[in-house]
Amino acid sequence: MMPIDNPWTILSSVKIYENPWIKLTEHAVLNPNGGEGIYGEVHFKNYAIGIIPIDEFGNTWLVGQYRFPLKDYSWEIPEGGGDLTIDPLLSAQRELLEETGLVAKKWTEIQRVHLSNSVSDELGIIYLAQDLQQFCAQPEETEQLSTLQLPFEEAYQKVLNGEITDSMSIIAILKANIILGS
Repeated sequence: MMPIDNPWTILSSVKIYENPWIKLTEHAVLNPNGGEGIYGEVHFKNYAIGIIPIDEFGNTWLVGQYRFPLKDYSWEIPEGGGDLTIDPLLSAQRELLEETGLVAKKWTEIQRVHLSNSVSDELGIIYLAQDLQQFCAQPEETEQLSTLQLPFEEAYQKVLNGEITDSMSIIAILKANIILGS
C-alpha cells in the first residue's frame, strides 16, 4: 500500500493571481526531506471537458484552433470548460453542439484525468458520444474553429505519429480505440 499522508509542510501561502478561470498560489514549503522551498499551484475553477464523437460509420470529428499559450495551431477533440456546480455531462453536451453542431443520444464517460498534477488540480472528464445528429455549430466569441470529420482510424494514426499533441485528445482517442476494439 502506498503512503497517503502528505509529506509536504506548508509554511505560508500567497495568492499571486486570480481570474474567472484560474487562481495561482505560491506556497513556502518544507519538502518531503525537510528542505525549504517554494511550490506554485494552479487551481482551475472549471472541469476540463473532452468529447470523442463517433458516428455509425466509424467517423469522428476534430476541432482545429490557434492555441494562444502554444502560439501554434492545434487539432483536438471537441473540448471546453465545465462549471464545477453543474453536471459535467451537461457541459459536454453544450461543448459538442457549440464546436461541431453535433447532438448525441448516447453518452458514456470513459476517463477522468488530472492533466498536469505536478502544478495544478485540473480535472478532465472525457466522454464518448454516439448516435449523432448534425445541427449548426455555435462557437463562442473567443473561438475561431475549423472542424474535420475523418475516419476514427485516421485520428488514431494522428495520435501515434505525433500530429495530435493535446493531452485530452490523446487520452480520449487511445481509450476510445480500446473501447471500440479498433
